[in-house]
Amino acid sequence: MEAQKLYRLPKLEYDYNALEPYISEELLRLHHEKHHAAYVKGANTIIEKMDKARTDNADFDTKATFKELSFHIGGQLLHSLFWENLSPASKGGGNPSGTIAKLLDEEYGSFERFKKIFSQTANSVEGSGWAALTFCMGTQRPMIMQVEKHNTNVYPMFRILMVLDVWEHAYYLDYKNDRGKFVEAFWNIVNWDEVNSRLEKILNS
Repeated sequence: MEAQKLYRLPKLEYDYNALEPYISEELLRLHHEKHHAAYVKGANTIIEKMDKARTDNADFDTKATFKELSFHIGGQLLHSLFWENLSPASKGGGNPSGTIAKLLDEEYGSFERFKKIFSQTANSVEGSGWAALTFCMGTQRPMIMQVEKHNTNVYPMFRILMVLDVWEHAYYLDYKNDRGKFVEAFWNIVNWDEVNSRLEKILNS
């Protein structure tokens, strides 16, 4: 199949050591080159399998196949968003500014209040999953979403502004089983310019 019709592992916009000391080079390289790459490969393998079944006019287990596909596609897309909303601490972290800052202040009363609720959301994900800041087009309000695995408890059609990966593979090498310490470190490397850009594109679309 043509390469452009399959998923690709995105290249990071920063070096593997750029997020230190909050995420080590070893962890970031493992997370990107092994774990994220596995979701890309998994999604592409299933797509190619379905293409072959269509060509051969063969049946396949649709329930199992589409469940597995949603898992791998979710992993691919969420990781791609995650890398983009991270930034070296010299450029990122701190408090947001611009439209996103105004939106969070209006919804949560203050950035610190939002930060507390988002951190609690990330820390309380059962098993493996994500915390996400989303925007509801229906209400024009930001909403925090807790995603289990890559594809459970998702708000359909909500636009994602920011995600935090709290699978163990995202932090165990650096933080062992202390997810809370990793979540706290995350605030030092948030790329608020990217988050704000995502919001403005939504509002102007």
